Amino acid sequence: MRLSRFLALAIGAATVACGAAKGGAKPKTAPEPVLATSPRAVDSLWRVGVRLFNHGKWGPATETLTRLGTIMPPTDPRLTRLHFFQGEIDFAQGNELDAVRQFRRIADETPDDSLAPDALLRAGDAYMRLWKRPELDPTYGQTALSVYQEVGTRYPGTVAAKRAEVRVRELGERFAFKEYRNAVFYYKFHAYDSAVLVLRSLIAQYPRAPVVPDALELLVQSYKTLGYKEDIKETCDYIGKFFPSEKELARMCPKAAATDTAGKQ
Repeated sequence: MRLSRFLALAIGAATVACGAAKGGAKPKTAPEPVLATSPRAVDSLWRVGVRLFNHGKWGPATETLTRLGTIMPPTDPRLTRLHFFQGEIDFAQGNELDAVRQFRRIADETPDDSLAPDALLRAGDAYMRLWKRPELDPTYGQTALSVYQEVGTRYPGTVAAKRAEVRVRELGERFAFKEYRNAVFYYKFHAYDSAVLVLRSLIAQYPRAPVVPDALELLVQSYKTLGYKEDIKETCDYIGKFFPSEKELARMCPKAAATDTAGKQ
């Protein structure tokens, strides 16, 4: 037994030696393992996350980006984009407040980053979306307005600031419509003085809102009901000056319309 075992070992050793001598292939060595937190692993995972995000696969993208957030070094310049992607995913999935947290994190923690103006703008967009209907509580709308104004203050002259100006006008139209609805409510229940106060404030604060002609018409009607002749004349003069092409002018302010026609002749 011992002799046969020795011979087997000897034959095996000789075979290996002969293979080496004849230029046989060397035994393959195991590849060096890639650590889960190595730069190569982070780069690979980043490419996967970006691809999933670009294809709108929010669930897998969220999982990948969340994993990336735990292994990326704090000095990685892609961290800002990662938070921006996460904010956009939250926004797309209807998680507006989570989106706000991601976007504000960029604007507040890395205010000099090139993405900071857009991130702050998107935070305002998330608040604006939360104000779903003008007649509801305007708190989110007011917060959105303050964020848009912040964009203009902190990042003047940027593309984000110009877009924020457009959003401010859109919000103004919604605020104006909300005030108009309040005035209609007061008018309906014969609280004409309250309706007048709301309408005058609306017209002064949002003079270019699409609802202003309707507000002026309701204001004249309220004054007529109250018998405020001087206020009717003042309002009709305002209409003739700033809304001369409104077809309702003749019906609301017949004397002003007649005077205006006579003057043109």
